Amino acid sequence: MSFSDSRRSACRGLLTGLALTAGGAALPLSSALAQFRVEISGVGATQIPVAIGRFRDESRSPAALSAIVQADLERSGLFKVLDASADRLDETSRPALPDWRSKGADALLAGSVTPLADGRFDVRYHLWDVLKGKDQGGLSLVVPAADLRQAAHRIADDIYEKLTGDRGAFATRIAYVSKSGGKHHLLVADSDGEGAQSPLTSPQPIISPAWAPDGRQLAYVSFETGKPVVVVQDVSSGRRRVVAGFKGSNSAPAWSPDGRQLAVTLSREGGSQLYLMGADGDGVKRLTQSGAIDTEAAWSPDGASIYFVSDRGGGPQIYRIAAGGGTPQRVTFSGAYNISPALSPDGKWMAYVSQVSGGYRVHLMDLASGAVKALTDTRDDESPSFAPNSRQVIYATRTQGREVLMTTTLDGRIKARLATNVADVREPVWGPYLQPRR
Repeated sequence: MSFSDSRRSACRGLLTGLALTAGGAALPLSSALAQFRVEISGVGATQIPVAIGRFRDESRSPAALSAIVQADLERSGLFKVLDASADRLDETSRPALPDWRSKGADALLAGSVTPLADGRFDVRYHLWDVLKGKDQGGLSLVVPAADLRQAAHRIADDIYEKLTGDRGAFATRIAYVSKSGGKHHLLVADSDGEGAQSPLTSPQPIISPAWAPDGRQLAYVSFETGKPVVVVQDVSSGRRRVVAGFKGSNSAPAWSPDGRQLAVTLSREGGSQLYLMGADGDGVKRLTQSGAIDTEAAWSPDGASIYFVSDRGGGPQIYRIAAGGGTPQRVTFSGAYNISPALSPDGKWMAYVSQVSGGYRVHLMDLASGAVKALTDTRDDESPSFAPNSRQVIYATRTQGREVLMTTTLDGRIKARLATNVADVREPVWGPYLQPRR
């Protein structure tokens, strides 16, 4: 059980029995569950103006590709989009780039989406660097209708990388938990919250989802056996296995960067302490030795260290310990209550939740300097998690009486609300880049 669990013990604590009612392949949710809308607020310090027009024949497609690309780019905080629809461009066009420069565009993109006889769609796009007068190339994809949104995300990723030099993360996935109609769902969705599917449904809450580094498995805590146990589930097939079902509580799983180990919180020897085990549950080894609660493990990207929350100093603070064991070192010193550490994949940042004036806000620490800043101005934030390119953070919060998911840029300037009709939305975790099956 984590310190953030205790803030919502009515929904998350050590709960009574969990009956897992959905196995097998991922199940699509109803439209009420699946449909999000993205609301973007704030202005970035520096934004690249990009002109985007509707793709040719987009009206014949079940997905508005140009709108998805636009929303992705705007949500990153790095782009300002200009409407180029009136010019009716596509990937074969030869636009007059000086004209677009006079309109204030630094880049121009256009494309097409063509239905094929077999039911698939031929999706193409092209990008021009207006400032340099340079052809930046594009992509050509043939996809089934179900993958059109993913194709749009891939286009946005390609544009993001071409214009910034950094890898995009729009074609990745998020996981979170939700409650609807008296049932609780483990949900997997696109990075913008759309296309949600539920690989697991339960009459009782599900807690602590954690992505495996290959992006194909999730670990989480269930009460299937009448007590908290850690389960690993293959997202696509639904196959699952209990990897930690020891005496007492089994909670807060965290994958090592190589996917070979899990850090978990166990109380099998009394108290709640950190343990390491193989990804299949073997080779259990105790990592921390204290009379305190040690929980919420988060691995450093190089696998050398584990950050965790402990009240060994009197109140919950974040500590770091070598993955091979040793003496923990305290990391957070600002504020009396700091929980839920998340490390950026590039190893430069730590996001966490800190109590401020009775509320809980996401903070960001520069690990090199120790400098800390608040990213949010809400009061009930939880579960920060980095995008795999380390450029954004997703978290859950409460606004206007509702649980919602939010993303923020690392400067806190651009926030996007992923709003849904579901009343309970919490514990988001941003998935890694999908790795090929071995």
